Amino acid sequence: MASVTRMTTRQILVTAPKSSLSYLVQGIRDVGVVDLKVIEAADPPGDVVLLILAEDGSRQDLLDRMQAVFGPEDEDCWRITLLPIEATVPRLDVEEEAEKPKERREFASTGRTREEIYDSVWRNARTDRNYITFVVLSTIVAAFGMLADNVAVVVGAMVIAPLLGPNLALSVGIALGDGQLMAKALRTNLAGVVVALGLSLAIGLLWPPDLASRELLSRSAVGFDGMAIALASGAAAALSLVTGLSAALVGVMVAVALLPPTVAIGLFVGFGHPDLANGAATLLAVNVVCVNLAAQTVMISRGITPRTFYEKKSASRAQWISAAISLGLLGVLAGLIWWRLLHPAA
Repeated sequence: MASVTRMTTRQILVTAPKSSLSYLVQGIRDVGVVDLKVIEAADPPGDVVLLILAEDGSRQDLLDRMQAVFGPEDEDCWRITLLPIEATVPRLDVEEEAEKPKERREFASTGRTREEIYDSVWRNARTDRNYITFVVLSTIVAAFGMLADNVAVVVGAMVIAPLLGPNLALSVGIALGDGQLMAKALRTNLAGVVVALGLSLAIGLLWPPDLASRELLSRSAVGFDGMAIALASGAAAALSLVTGLSAALVGVMVAVALLPPTVAIGLFVGFGHPDLANGAATLLAVNVVCVNLAAQTVMISRGITPRTFYEKKSASRAQWISAAISLGLLGVLAGLIWWRLLHPAA
């Protein structure tokens, strides 16, 4: 007797000209649609609305096939909307993956579609008032938490994790070869780092110098263990994004790698210790490179690629360039870490 499992589904709403209905139905016939309803649209007349209930494992293939029906010149005539589903009654049970026909298992699902991932990171990469506010708040919490040598307060700054969004957006932009998203993510990253550095520098200039805090001094040292933590954090953050799982814990991990050393740089400069600030800057550089390299690797390994052949070709070029730059920087930083371990007094 075949074992069964609960089916995870999404509702897809498609509005399109009635003339494309036969092509849409033909394109999605073998993709694993659980249910399909066609409704005549009242406004505008001549359009149809498709209500599709689709399995998670077939959503990306389904979206790609429907988009292939429409050309770029038809973008004003159709729209595809993905809607979440909390539950269905009666519930949908399906056979386990091993029992499914081979052709139904060929498409590897990431848990979320390319379009869902893109929409999520695009919103989180905006340099708006909310983002700047979160950077300011997390910088204040991290700065005074490190000055007070209070781990719990520093963890509070980590939970805010404002630098998570733009770093993941950069990785998605590289995976998709989307120059606009990459530029937006870089601008947002730069804005966040500049605000954090400026505010922490002001705190360092106004606050009495205090280098007794272990939380603060630990950010002036960099080692291969920190490199491993950053690689794991970036991979976990990207995996959380593409699978749709909760990113709360991952956000904390990424914030550990990015925000505290950024704040430490400003504090050390304000205290008049450029040598310690240089150590914190090296730690920040190591973590930024590792986080983004690991996230890019996860994106590519999970199949987050553009839809068309020419877009994939362009994205592949961006991926190779980014990988070469990241690996080159990682090699330089690893050499610097090794040199500092051999010359701790330098």
